[in-house]
Amino acid sequence: MQMSYAIRCAFYQLLLAALMLVAMLQLLYLSLLSGLHGQEEQDQYFEFFPPSPRSVDQVKAQLRTALASGGVLDASGDYRVYRGLLKTTMDPNDVILATHASVDNLLHLSGLLERWEGPLSVSVFAATKEEAQLATVLAYALSSHCPDMRARVAMHLVCPSRYEAAVPDPREPGEFALLRSCQEVFDKLARVAQPGINYALGTNVSYPNNLLRNLAREGANYALVIDVDMVPSEGLWRGLREMLDQSNQWGGTALVVPAFEIRRARRMPMNKNELVQLYQVGEVRPFYYGLCTPCQAPTNYSRWVNLPEESLLRPAYVVPWQDPWEPFYVAGGKVPTFDERFRQYGFNRISQACELHMAGFDFEVLNEGFLVHKGFKEALKFHPQKEAENQHNKILYRQFKQELKTKYPNSPRRC
Repeated sequence: MQMSYAIRCAFYQLLLAALMLVAMLQLLYLSLLSGLHGQEEQDQYFEFFPPSPRSVDQVKAQLRTALASGGVLDASGDYRVYRGLLKTTMDPNDVILATHASVDNLLHLSGLLERWEGPLSVSVFAATKEEAQLATVLAYALSSHCPDMRARVAMHLVCPSRYEAAVPDPREPGEFALLRSCQEVFDKLARVAQPGINYALGTNVSYPNNLLRNLAREGANYALVIDVDMVPSEGLWRGLREMLDQSNQWGGTALVVPAFEIRRARRMPMNKNELVQLYQVGEVRPFYYGLCTPCQAPTNYSRWVNLPEESLLRPAYVVPWQDPWEPFYVAGGKVPTFDERFRQYGFNRISQACELHMAGFDFEVLNEGFLVHKGFKEALKFHPQKEAENQHNKILYRQFKQELKTKYPNSPRRC
């Protein structure tokens, strides 16, 4: 009898130990799964569960810190700069997508976050006091409800120096206070915004595109500086990281990402095969094709579309820089800044490419990655009221090239 009781006790103890072992193995499996798919599962988690009150408080505290000083004036004294409305931790060896936008054009961030898997930095320009208030409310709403915004996006604000941005009250404006998800924020922004050309603001304030570009690129090693209404090819960030991580030979090289534009009614191509098919039937064409063909022609689009398909991103061919080529590129190291005297439209990117050339950088076109601008740029619809400012920048560009001769006296290159 006692022997039977002892056997039963031993059996139950063995069963309990087995159950505990199974539970421990399950916990170990979940831990390993979390490590392998941490970011993906975190994103899924936040889709179902809203951010905690503590994370919202942190966002508000961060905004308050950025806005409390009243910003700093730029070199011209015309603009007030607020750095770090949103901040994100970035690997110093990472590739940052740097862009700029008016408040109304922030709705394009949604598409950029879907395609670009790495860190993103955006500089926002608010032309009026009301837009400055809206920008801070949007920063609050987007970072509160969009996990990707909190994890991967840095945001800066620029407004005319006579205005100051204020800490947002989440109750104002009221239409944003009731939103509860990331999609709702972007949907609401799409309804209230009037997207268009960044520098066609309908105000007397000049759009400081080069100030915004420098601000977005600030602190980055490698950066791809693009317009906010462009979309990168799928996997471009991963391909760039792999290529740059495998070698340190890219110092002094501008890795050119070919740029195209597409009819607005079309779905954005994800890979080169889709892009080439649309290119061959005229639904996609080189960027600026209808406005300034020489500005992108050196990219050599006919050569690029006929390159053999490859799985790895790499430079395919070297292109000597020539005026007025203004490619979109990835470069690290001592990359010259954009000259902030150029505002509105005209010569703002050409001038920087010209200096990059004189500073000794070589231009190599990538084989697979690309950018696509949303919509064809048509001359008849393009900034007709900005001709005077364009002429001013044209004169400034001639002066700028003379200044470069003094800045780089030993350079054999010329613009």
